[in-house]
Amino acid sequence: MPRDLVIGNGSLLIGFDAQYRLADFYFPHVGMENHAASRFRFGVWADESLHWCEDPEWQRQLVYLRDTLVTDVRLENIDAGLRLRCYDAVDSEANVYVRKIVVRNLRAERRTVKLFFHHDFNLYGSAIADTVMFDPESQSIVHYKARRYFLMNAATEAGTGIAEYACGRSGIGGAEGTWRDAEDGRLSMSAIAQGAVDSTFAVALDLEAGATTTVWSWICAGQDYESVRSLDGAVREETPARVMSRTASYWYTWVNKNGEQLGDLPDEIVDLYRRSLLIIDTQCDRDGAVLAANDSDIQWGHNDNYSYTWTRDAVFVCDATDRAGYPEFTRRFLRFAHDVIRDEGYFLHKYNPDGSVASLWHPWIRNGKPQLPIQEDETALVIWLVARHYERSRDLDLLRSVYRRLVVQPAEFLLSYRDPDTGLPLPSFDIWEERQGVFTFTTCAVVAGLLAAAKLANLFNDQERGEMYATAANETREAMVKHLWLDSEKRFARGLLLRDESLELDAAVDASTFGVFYLGVFPPASAISEGTMRAIRERLNVDTDVGGIARYEGDSYHRISEETARVPGNPWIVCTLWMAEYLLARASSLDDLRAASDIIWWVRSKALPSLVLPEQVNPYDGSALSVAPLTWSHAQLVSVVNRYAEAMGRLRHKSGEIQGQESLHNERSDAVDNPRHLS
Repeated sequence: MPRDLVIGNGSLLIGFDAQYRLADFYFPHVGMENHAASRFRFGVWADESLHWCEDPEWQRQLVYLRDTLVTDVRLENIDAGLRLRCYDAVDSEANVYVRKIVVRNLRAERRTVKLFFHHDFNLYGSAIADTVMFDPESQSIVHYKARRYFLMNAATEAGTGIAEYACGRSGIGGAEGTWRDAEDGRLSMSAIAQGAVDSTFAVALDLEAGATTTVWSWICAGQDYESVRSLDGAVREETPARVMSRTASYWYTWVNKNGEQLGDLPDEIVDLYRRSLLIIDTQCDRDGAVLAANDSDIQWGHNDNYSYTWTRDAVFVCDATDRAGYPEFTRRFLRFAHDVIRDEGYFLHKYNPDGSVASLWHPWIRNGKPQLPIQEDETALVIWLVARHYERSRDLDLLRSVYRRLVVQPAEFLLSYRDPDTGLPLPSFDIWEERQGVFTFTTCAVVAGLLAAAKLANLFNDQERGEMYATAANETREAMVKHLWLDSEKRFARGLLLRDESLELDAAVDASTFGVFYLGVFPPASAISEGTMRAIRERLNVDTDVGGIARYEGDSYHRISEETARVPGNPWIVCTLWMAEYLLARASSLDDLRAASDIIWWVRSKALPSLVLPEQVNPYDGSALSVAPLTWSHAQLVSVVNRYAEAMGRLRHKSGEIQGQESLHNERSDAVDNPRHLS
């Protein structure tokens, strides 16, 4: 189930599902230690009935306040005669989650209602040995275990503090949780529980006919009792209203600081672009990790999740944010990468947000022989990013500090990890983590990484190394054409699959072959790039009313269709945007921008109402599939919009045109209503 809303500050990340239930609660790293055991419930008691917000009689609208990381949630229950407007934010400076609830009585008589707040924490992701207690000194509820403390409190116009509560067991011995205690409108006032526990507190409100009132609640996160008490005191002193206002102002200023570079793009596209930047920020840890996604529901079908740093994903995210004028993501990630790369010069499959090695399914041995369980592109692309970041930032101090470990050592590894007979890289796992062999995308990444290393070596007057890297890059490019090019089809194959001890040609069309132009291995206008991208456009196009481009022929991941001729796989946001990147790279006139604008509008039409983008969508109804938000989807959108704005400016100057944005505006209806136009 997607996360319709995500808010965070780089240490504390919170995600809400479509029913406005708090579903993920990460601390102290983004994507690591999800303390939410199950959905946190929120409801209203009125007229002798309890109405949880997930109940079907509620009408819901889950969006954000524009250009902020403050939610704007509207809940209306006509039968209950209630309307709620809720705002959620994580303090940009402190690890505090603040919620504002404006309650309106839709009835023509005075009423007493109660708001119920339920919290089901499993600290450190485990239900063992948690404690929940009412703290009389702060009049708050505290959940704690070892070095994890969470303090919950509330305030109304009448004052601050929790007056009605229940602390109890959850999910053990038949105990469903204290939310059941709330269903008669009264809580037990049980003051402590240990083991698998949860808590619920209530706030009582008197509402005149048609009147509104405001309730504030907050959760302070820390590593000991003193720190959460201090945070609680700070919220009381500053007031939760000012915390939320200050946080909204910060994010609005942050996301608009480079707004002039977008020129006069349509508001709908600018909104998606800025929302993407904000969502990217929520998925990045302050210590440099760039997380792929933090939608924990994926783990129920896969026994794992996406809350890891794949250096490949991180590279593309950082390259996009660099292009957008936010170099801080790359600076932090490169320091993270500097610390986690192995001394031998390569990156492993993926990493936890704290830099430790993550779960792995690539084996260290094959047919009785040791092998490296790597995706070689993940190493090569980091060198590529170092060079691109330096070209944009001219941050020589950063480059000098990472040069040895993130340029020289991985470049030396790339040199050594080649087949002396073919000149190609040795086998590793592919971009999709599904196959072992030698792949076009991986080979492109190796060429790009070696060329980047050559430039940087020359910068440091290390000309011998520079020449060696450049020579190896050219040899690998030539080997790529010799062994991976399908002359009969005028395109690149996916790669060579490792079977037993030999390599067999895998001629499938794979969207990842976009790397031939995107990574600068061949010019976009070359016959090689043109033929490869034409095959992607023609054979991976999803021929339904939804449209879009699949990953590769016969993709089975989350597959829901057996119409393989029409639906080679589910349409992916990033794969569809790669086609836009190609169209923009080749654009030589304003008319050439129209096909790219179709794709931008197509992506806009596949976003959730909150503008969250998923990994992939249902090929028949366009609904989100797999995780949402996917950080890479948002990053690729940011990259494409910036490239579009740059191309528009360049081509307008070339043609002398001074009018606005005919391409994006005029093509919107075609892109949204007739997405097959992508083909």
